Amino acid sequence: MLTDGAGKQSIAEPITGPIAAEPVPVALGDAFGWYSPGVRRRGVLLCGTFGFEQWCAYRSWRELAGMISAAGCATLRFDYPGQGDSRDPAAGSEIPAALDAIRAGIAFLRERAGAEEIVVVGLRLGATLAALSGEEIDRLVMLAPFPNGKAYRREMAMQSRLIDVMPDRTPMPQEPDSLMVGSFLLEAQALADLARLDLAAAQRAPAPRILLLGPKVDTLAARYRALGSEVEAGPFPDLTQLVSDPLFSRTPDQTFALVRDFAAADAPLPASLPASLPVVPVPEPCRFADAAWQEEVSRFGPGLVGILCRPQGTWSGDTVLVVNSGRNPRAGHGRQTTQLARRLAASGIASFRFDLRGIGDSAGRPDGSLPLYAADSVADVTAATDHLAASGFTPGVVLGVCSGAYQAFRALAGDSRLRAAVLVNLYRFALKPGTDVETMVRDTFRHSQSYMARAREGRIWRRILTGDLSLAKVARALLRDGAARLDRWTTRMPWRTLQRTSVAGQVAAIRRRGARICMIYSADDLGIPTVAAHFGTSEARVARRLGYPVEILEGTDHNLSRAVDQDRIFTIIQRVVREARQQARAADRPNAAPEPAGPLPVKSPADLSLRLSRTG
Repeated sequence: MLTDGAGKQSIAEPITGPIAAEPVPVALGDAFGWYSPGVRRRGVLLCGTFGFEQWCAYRSWRELAGMISAAGCATLRFDYPGQGDSRDPAAGSEIPAALDAIRAGIAFLRERAGAEEIVVVGLRLGATLAALSGEEIDRLVMLAPFPNGKAYRREMAMQSRLIDVMPDRTPMPQEPDSLMVGSFLLEAQALADLARLDLAAAQRAPAPRILLLGPKVDTLAARYRALGSEVEAGPFPDLTQLVSDPLFSRTPDQTFALVRDFAAADAPLPASLPASLPVVPVPEPCRFADAAWQEEVSRFGPGLVGILCRPQGTWSGDTVLVVNSGRNPRAGHGRQTTQLARRLAASGIASFRFDLRGIGDSAGRPDGSLPLYAADSVADVTAATDHLAASGFTPGVVLGVCSGAYQAFRALAGDSRLRAAVLVNLYRFALKPGTDVETMVRDTFRHSQSYMARAREGRIWRRILTGDLSLAKVARALLRDGAARLDRWTTRMPWRTLQRTSVAGQVAAIRRRGARICMIYSADDLGIPTVAAHFGTSEARVARRLGYPVEILEGTDHNLSRAVDQDRIFTIIQRVVREARQQARAADRPNAAPEPAGPLPVKSPADLSLRLSRTG
C-alpha cells in the first residue's frame, strides 16, 4: 500500500494473486449487472450512458471496472432497464427505471458487498442521472455529463442524422414524438422525462468529493463548489474516441487511470488482509425470467460469455445460435438480438447469444486484434456450439448480420451439426489472407458508394483540389475497388468454381449434406454484388444453389433499425427454424415423406435479377 508524506492512506497498488476474482452476473431488480467483490471497504458503482454511446463504450467500460476491481474495491456495473440484457421497464418509464437501478446498485454495494463507502462513476447521461439520484454517496465521478436532458436530446438528434441513414445516405425518417439514435429508440415519455433533468436546479451537492472531467465543465464545477463540494475538474480529451465509433472505439487509458485513482484513493482496508476474497452472498446469477422466457449466463470455451434464452413454456427442441455483428456486444445493434431472443422464446424456440473474443464480456484475442472478419473467430462459434450441445441445446440454425454473417457462413461450412444459416447483409463469403480488414471496413462501410462511383460524380475531385482529401489515398482506394471488381468478375470462372475451397464449392458441400442458406439484404446493400458474383443473377438459379431465394427488403437501412423490418426478420427465422427441424427429422427417418413447406415471401424473379445485375 502506498502512503503520502503524512502517512495517510493513498491509492493502493493493484491487488492481485489469490484475491483476484472473476465478475459474476447479478440481478438488480429489472437491471442486469456484473459484480466483482473486493477486499477494501469501499464499493464503486459504474453508471454507463444510454443507447448508442454506451454501445460504443461497452468494452472500455468493462475495462474500467476491471481496473477499479484490481485496486481492491468491490465493483458493480449494469445495463439500465430496457437496455442490454436487462428486462424491459413498464412502458414510458425508462428514465425513472434508470434512476431506480442506480439506487438499487448503491443498495447492493452497501448491503450485499458490505461497503462502508460508496463511489459512483457516471458517463455522459449516466453521470447526469447519478448526480440526480438523491442517494448519499462519498465520491462522484462525472465524465462529460450533460447539464440537462434537453442538451442530451439536442446532441442525440444531431448524431441521429449522421448515424441512422438509408442506403442513399439520407437520414432515416423518425417516428412522431420519438428519437432513434443508432437504432436505440427514445419514445415520447422518455423524451418528456429527459426534458425535466437539470443539474443546475440542484439545491445540494451530490457528493462531498467530485471529479468532473469533460468539455465546458467549469460552470458546473463552480456550482458544486458553491454547494460545498471539493471538486477536481479537467478535460476529457479522448471522449470522442470512446463514444462515437462502435467499430473502432478506443479505451481512454489516461483518463480512466485518473478515474481509478480518484475512485480508489484512501479506500480503507480491513484490519488484516484476507488470503482470499470474502464469500459475499449475491443473488442467483442472472437467471432473469419473464412470463414467456428465462435466461441464464454461462462462461465457456476460451473465456467466452453467452446467454441462453429458453421458453418458459414448451420448448420445440430448436435452438438458434446468434453471432456478433461488428463489435456489437451480444445484445445486438439497437438491442435487437436481446429482443429477438425473447420473442423467439415466446414462440417456443431457444437461442444463445454470446460474445466472440475481443467483444463485450468475453476475453480478449491473443494478439489484441479486432475480431471483424477474423477467420480464426469461427473457432469461437464452434466452442459455442459445443457448449450448447453439452447442455442439450444443440443449435440447428446460426444467425449473423454483416461480419456476423461471415462467421455464421464459415461455421455452417465447417460444422455438420448446423442445418441452416440466416445471413443478413453479408458483405463477403471469404477474404483473401492478408486482407487489411480495418482499412476495408473504414473505406467500404463508411460510404455507400465505391470511390469509382463517387469519382464519376465529381465531388471527390473537388475535395482533392481543395486539399481536403489526399490524392494518394484516393489512388489506393481506386486500386482496392478495381481489385474487388476483378475478384468478383473472376469468381465464377471454371478454375475457381470447381475448387472445393471456393465459395461455390463450399456451398455445394453444404447443400449435399442437406443444409441450406437463407440470405437477406437491405435494398441496395453493398453486399448484394457478392451474391451475383458467386451465383449469378437468376433468382431461380440462386435459390437452387443456396436452398432459399434471396430476400430483398425495400425501404430499410443496413442495420434493419425499424420495428417493421425486425418483424420480417423474425418471421423468416421462424420459418427457417421450422424447416430445418423438418429436414432433420426427415434425415432421421429416411423413408418418411417430408412435410410440405411453402416458399418464403420474396421479390419476384425479374425484380431480384434486375437488382443483382444493376448493383453488381
